[in-house]
Amino acid sequence: MKKGIFIVLIGAALAAAYFFTQKYQQAKLAELAAADSLAVEPIPEPTLLYGIPIDSFEVYEGKIKWGQSLSNILSDFAISNEQIYELANKTKDIFDVRLLKANYPFTIIHERDSSRRARQMIFEPDPTQYVVFNLADSIYAQKVEREVITEERTLIAKIEEGSNVSEALSNAGGPQLLVHRLVDIFAWQVSFFHIQPGDEFKVIYEEKRIGDQVIGVGEITGAYFKYWGKDFYAVHYEQGTESDYFDEDGNSLRKTFLKDPLDFKRISSSYSPKRFHPVQKRYKAHLGTDYAANPGTPIWSVGDGVVVEATYGKYNGNYVKIKHNSNYTTQYLHMQSIKRGIKAGSTVTQGQIIGYVGSTGLATGPHLCFRFWKNGRQVDSQRVELPPSEPIDPKKLNDFLHTKNVVVNKLRRIQQKKEEKKTILAQIPLNQ
Repeated sequence: MKKGIFIVLIGAALAAAYFFTQKYQQAKLAELAAADSLAVEPIPEPTLLYGIPIDSFEVYEGKIKWGQSLSNILSDFAISNEQIYELANKTKDIFDVRLLKANYPFTIIHERDSSRRARQMIFEPDPTQYVVFNLADSIYAQKVEREVITEERTLIAKIEEGSNVSEALSNAGGPQLLVHRLVDIFAWQVSFFHIQPGDEFKVIYEEKRIGDQVIGVGEITGAYFKYWGKDFYAVHYEQGTESDYFDEDGNSLRKTFLKDPLDFKRISSSYSPKRFHPVQKRYKAHLGTDYAANPGTPIWSVGDGVVVEATYGKYNGNYVKIKHNSNYTTQYLHMQSIKRGIKAGSTVTQGQIIGYVGSTGLATGPHLCFRFWKNGRQVDSQRVELPPSEPIDPKKLNDFLHTKNVVVNKLRRIQQKKEEKKTILAQIPLNQ
């Protein structure tokens, strides 16, 4: 009897334990479900433009047009002339709005309502920076510099049939910014108008970029040009405050010009965009320097080059025009006579006599009109900045030779990537 009662009590206890356990688990599940229902949705990250949240606003992007002022732009976005004046004065130390130029990109963040009132205006003077003008509460400006990454790159390119340096550079994946730099470095060694198939060049240079965008080319450490079977090396080296490019022996790749092309009395007329012409009696540009000198005074070529013209013209009289390299050309006018042997195609050296002072053509007296072209544009020969031609200082020769060995060996190791050969498996027909 007692044993039966004990068994019953044990069963009741187990049943009670199971019942309360189930109730507890149901209560916990309900509690967790309630907590989940009260959980807050995660706040999405705001959309930023120039570091400014723009989810609640509209964005207008454009470029400044010719003759368009800051007032013209902002007046369409509910900004008064008084506020524009305040903006110009408060922010001129950060960015002078008077320096805005056509095609400058700009962005305006404005209200979504009918007023379209501008809150911020952003200018990008260049890819490395942008300026934020705040118009929302107080007026102020902030200039932000983007991080510029500089990395060393190497490049090799070969001239193919019908191509040129620019095309070869593009095909090799190099930036076009390198073309003018190479022309400048090898201007005295390479005639870039007479490139032939098989010519080759290599470059070690600094590439500047922001993110994945290439924005510039820094220092060119070294370069090599194979031109008509001849090898030319350029090694960048700084000696003191000056830096230049030198060949393997430490000679500057740049050759200077004579300061003046003759022994003269005085400069009778300087380069001027507007001068009263003594013969034509009217104002016109005088794109040369007039040297007054005695008739028959020898005239020298200011640098090595090739004569492209040696003839007579109605206004120029007897004249000679010399192309020195891809960048520089000079011309000598009103000669009494051109020296015998000087003709188109002749090669001349620096200081060589090419003619004699006279007054032929449109001239009032004996003088030489000397004209100077740089990169296809006439410039003032008295003011143009010409590159130095000093060789390596003997005291720095050992250091230069070490630099040269490092650069030249690196250039020699640059090789063109070999095209990957694809293996094609022949399909063998199955026996039928």
